[in-house]
Amino acid sequence: MERGKRPKPKIGYFGSGLAAYWPQFPKLKPAVEATMQKHITRLEDMGCDVVFGGLVDRAERSNEVGDLFAREQVDLIIGEIMTYTASHVLVPIAQRNIAPYLTLALQMVPTVDYENVNTEDFTLIGAAMTAPEVSSAFNRCRLPFNCIVGGEFQDKVWVQTQEWIEAAATRRALMNSRLGHLGHYYPGMLDMYTDFTMHQGYLGTHIEIVEMCDLADRVHHVSEAEIDVKVTEAQELFFMPEPGYDPVTEKVDPEELRWAARIAVAQDKLIDDFQLDGLAYYYRGWNDNEYERIAAAMILGNSMLTARGIPCAGEADLKTCAAMLIMDYFNAGGSFCELYVLDFEGGFVVAGHDGPGHIAIGDKKPILRGMKLFHGKAGRGVSVEFNVKNGPVTMLGLTQTGEGKFKFIAAEGESVPGPILQIGNTNTRVKFGDIAPDEFGQAWTETGSTHHFALGVGHQLGKIEKLAKMLGIELDVVCR
Repeated sequence: MERGKRPKPKIGYFGSGLAAYWPQFPKLKPAVEATMQKHITRLEDMGCDVVFGGLVDRAERSNEVGDLFAREQVDLIIGEIMTYTASHVLVPIAQRNIAPYLTLALQMVPTVDYENVNTEDFTLIGAAMTAPEVSSAFNRCRLPFNCIVGGEFQDKVWVQTQEWIEAAATRRALMNSRLGHLGHYYPGMLDMYTDFTMHQGYLGTHIEIVEMCDLADRVHHVSEAEIDVKVTEAQELFFMPEPGYDPVTEKVDPEELRWAARIAVAQDKLIDDFQLDGLAYYYRGWNDNEYERIAAAMILGNSMLTARGIPCAGEADLKTCAAMLIMDYFNAGGSFCELYVLDFEGGFVVAGHDGPGHIAIGDKKPILRGMKLFHGKAGRGVSVEFNVKNGPVTMLGLTQTGEGKFKFIAAEGESVPGPILQIGNTNTRVKFGDIAPDEFGQAWTETGSTHHFALGVGHQLGKIEKLAKMLGIELDVVCR
């Protein structure tokens, strides 16, 4: 699903308290209800659709609120402890839902006037003290427990809340997504081979197996008018310079561009016809046959698709395609990469790859180069060259362990300025704080990561940590 067409996160929100308090402290319930309305507005300002469960203060209300959230198929339940709450009213709400559950336990003020605060004032302050009871109850009932304990006045509380919301929406998106696997893996890359069932089991993602003949049939039905439109789009989107210093590069040939445009139109049709949210692809081909020529020309179309929020991963790396989709849902992009160079003198790592890249997160107009060959691959054609814009970046890898489990690997760094390789590949200089390039390479390698990863803009580790927790997937953090 393209980024602009994605639904808003749907959040089930309710507040909780103790019914016995209301007649004892007349000011408490109106204050609680006013705070809840203020927090609903805050969630709506984050871009959420809020399903309001009201105030849950006794066991009879728990089932009806839990059933409401289940019917509404919310992405995340936020249960805010407004004042002391007996945990037995919260557990049933979580038990009736498959949506992740987040407990907010926020204090309303940073400190108190210890010589003058009375009991009623104390009940209005907040309920951070109730969080341990809820944690223990959830644990004993074998329910996942996630919480934010802090002050309502702290910005970091709402940053973390936003991260939970985005992670939950991404979890839902993964469960609703369809990733295509076209062709076959690059032969011999044992780290990339994956179990399609694991994608369904861990991510909820449907894998659609697509044949080269499916794409070829659509290539045969592309009109000249459609090619003209796609060529114009490519000419507006890309800079097409004279050859770089690399002798395998050349100026884009007009006929090669038209062929790549034809394939790009066919790729759009393939994506639409199979309702795909991403595509992992590779086909070796033989002796300049039709499938080889089609596969060699897919870089243009797949880069344009990736920029639209439909990630396309080369060498049929399905796991990295899923990582790219996650990063795109975090509005971080997610460009297909591997480690290229350890620059010991500059103190940075170069991350890049041939094939498609997320040109929407580039620092300037991307380059389209003519290529006399693709190293290690068959055919010739056009390829994309750019680097991810300077500033904070995040690497996200998805691998499969020897036990058959999925695992995330992540690192936060900084895209730094400087010249890039003029070889018709994406490549970006990334610095990881004070970590030397060899130390970073050692640490990343020892995680058992697939050699590919998604490189996105911004520091996204907070969201990745929460998504990993929701999915029950191990996470190795190499640098933050």
